[in-house]
Amino acid sequence: MTDVTITMLPAAPLHALEIWSNAAPVAKRFKEAAGFALPAIGCSDGNDALRLIRYEPTVWLAEGDVSALSGLLADDGALTAIGGSIVRVQLSGKGWRTLLMEGGVFDAENPNFASGCSVATIIDHVNVRLHVVDDDICHAYVPLSYSEAMIHFWKTAALNLTL
Repeated sequence: MTDVTITMLPAAPLHALEIWSNAAPVAKRFKEAAGFALPAIGCSDGNDALRLIRYEPTVWLAEGDVSALSGLLADDGALTAIGGSIVRVQLSGKGWRTLLMEGGVFDAENPNFASGCSVATIIDHVNVRLHVVDDDICHAYVPLSYSEAMIHFWKTAALNLTL
């Protein structure tokens, strides 16, 4: 059995932060409001109150308290609550990378996919977002409608994989 623990995390405030236009002024306003810069593509950044995980060129997953961002976007984007449609799953242990290679199309074993990195990928035909927390922990953001099947898939696969 692969050394990995699969845990459904409690619900958390999740929002999609989208920038449609005027990216540089929005980025400046964001840094002033949040105290850190918008993360680059494939990266995350944040503090104890708010973490931003960038998966697409103009879209970030905001996890935590977004109250400081009120009015920040004006007509240049949107902040949309999506927490009710996403399940957070923690994959922990030395084998989380091996597990993600099962049924996936992303090279989770690439050493450059390290702490603070993020990616959107397909696993077992499901669009999943991954965020590397540290060497032994990865958070997966799974659509609610597929979460039960995805967790079952991972638990079943973990029983049959070896490191």
